[in-house]
Amino acid sequence: MLVAYMADLKRPLWIHLKGFLFLVILAISAATIWIQLPRWEIAVLVLLTIWSSARLYYYLFYVIENYVDSTYKFSGISSAIRYLLLTQTSRNSSPDEDDVTP
Repeated sequence: MLVAYMADLKRPLWIHLKGFLFLVILAISAATIWIQLPRWEIAVLVLLTIWSSARLYYYLFYVIENYVDSTYKFSGISSAIRYLLLTQTSRNSSPDEDDVTP
């Protein structure tokens, strides 16, 4: 199986450009939905989707690495989900130190 290697972005210009392109995709997608279905309920649902997606991303890549397990570095959403599933499985199979009563 051929696996392509893609290096991390290092230059701030490219990092900012990538962020800007995500913003463009977001704006075009939200505008297209609004044009197709111009109702306030749809606008609220789109805003909630955007907000909750950003909060999930923050949780998966900032909160877990900085507050839960600083030794684990995620390489993507599938890596973060795999980590959460594996730690949940190991937590269920072994006693948690917080659950032990004296």
